Amino acid sequence: MAHGPAKGIGRWLFTTNHKDIGTLYLWFSFAMFLLGGFFAMVIRAELFQPGMQIIKPEFFNQMTTMHGLVMVFGAIMPAFVGLANWLIPMMIGAPDMALPRMNNLSFWILPFAFTLLASTLFMEGGAPNFGWTFYAPLSTTYAPSTVNYFIFGVHIMGASSIMGSINIIATVLNMRAPGMTLMKMPMFVWTWLITAFLLIAVMPVLAGAVTMMLMDVNFGTSFFDAAGGGDPVLFQHVFWFFGHPEVYIIILPAFGVISHIIPTFSRKPLFGYSSMVYATASIAFLSFIVWAHHMFMVGMPIGGELYFMYATMLIAVPTAAKVFNWVTTMFRGSISYETPMLFAIAFVVLFTIGGFTGLMLAIAPSDVQYHDSYFVVAHFHYVMVAGAVFSGTAAVYYWLPKWCGRMYSETMGKVQFWISFIGFNITFFPQHFLGLAGMPRRYADYALQFSDWNMISSIGAFIYGASQLLFMFNVIRTIRSGTPVSEPKTWEGAEGLEWTVATPAPYHTFATPPEVK
Repeated sequence: MAHGPAKGIGRWLFTTNHKDIGTLYLWFSFAMFLLGGFFAMVIRAELFQPGMQIIKPEFFNQMTTMHGLVMVFGAIMPAFVGLANWLIPMMIGAPDMALPRMNNLSFWILPFAFTLLASTLFMEGGAPNFGWTFYAPLSTTYAPSTVNYFIFGVHIMGASSIMGSINIIATVLNMRAPGMTLMKMPMFVWTWLITAFLLIAVMPVLAGAVTMMLMDVNFGTSFFDAAGGGDPVLFQHVFWFFGHPEVYIIILPAFGVISHIIPTFSRKPLFGYSSMVYATASIAFLSFIVWAHHMFMVGMPIGGELYFMYATMLIAVPTAAKVFNWVTTMFRGSISYETPMLFAIAFVVLFTIGGFTGLMLAIAPSDVQYHDSYFVVAHFHYVMVAGAVFSGTAAVYYWLPKWCGRMYSETMGKVQFWISFIGFNITFFPQHFLGLAGMPRRYADYALQFSDWNMISSIGAFIYGASQLLFMFNVIRTIRSGTPVSEPKTWEGAEGLEWTVATPAPYHTFATPPEVK
């Protein structure tokens, strides 16, 4: 599988090299992260005070829709696919991905999908305004004319995900180095293998949902229109049967990243490797049977509510096992607090908070109070941002010296961590209080009693947003002019023993920490 020395733009357009494609995914996802962040800044600027300040309510709805879609499908998912492309072949000893040309195609259709989506902002009728969950009939009977562009964009994005997943499964199952059995694979590879099966299972469900939308909008069918014998609640069932596994698709690779970083900086092997593998598989299985906990308000029978409540609580068990394993790995370890470890520890703490609020939302009777309030917004941002984004940032700091051969500024990394950690908590912790006090989400205006916490939340959002610019500066500076990471040096010790050291710190290698005797 030779890779010619292509130069210039052609190198990136036609590359089949997994490292190049991983780099493309990572830069694309960061560009989408900045775009989705800009939409979030517009939302928080409007919510800084009660009353309508800077945008109209319709545009506010468009911003909430675009922010969610771009962040979930454009930023977080491609970021982890980029990590998979870079790391999986190296971790399993493969020369490249199994299907390199499909790998190239699965990336290059993404920019078109999101250009299509973003271009709706400039079209007559405006961008989609029905929320990132695009519930019918808002997204069908009452949709703006740009809904067809949205549907096509989602289809393209889904095709990209399915191709990427097939590639990862084929690579992991067929191209491991001799002697690397499944239970010897690094945790990141395991989490992505399971995630890829999840993606292949649920992406066709999303495709079915948007195809039914397409039919309702353009061809006179009534899948989701009650006037024609359809059922809007059917849309919610189909969407959340995709949507709930989707949130685990986003978080499982993050679990894999954290399972690499914590052992490295604790100077200990991961505690309970096999239990981590089984917990990951259990989470993946359970994610398929809890979807209607998003739908406690649709009037389902009490038996259905009880089932989905208990099944949702059950999913907390393997997740708690993973948190226990991470904490136990750190316990009595020789911990050093470099930037990736700071993000990893913050991930464990904040993701656990998100898990607890998830358990609160799982309780069907009390969900009546929480549903569609800012409590839900706070919950899923503690999972998505403190989970997926913090772990993705940790992964970049952890493997960047491996990728480019240069060391980032540790001081700048730590400053960026503390700014983003503080900004994140100032943004989203007050939203728990807002939700419990009764503030509904997706509203451009609100009652006066919510103004103080909203102001604090908006200030935190701008602090968090600023920290991402510092992160971008650190990464670009590292690639262009960072301190070169020297080759590992080997020399003989006093007793004639050979010692191998890599400078600076050895965490840009994939070596598993030695067993503690």
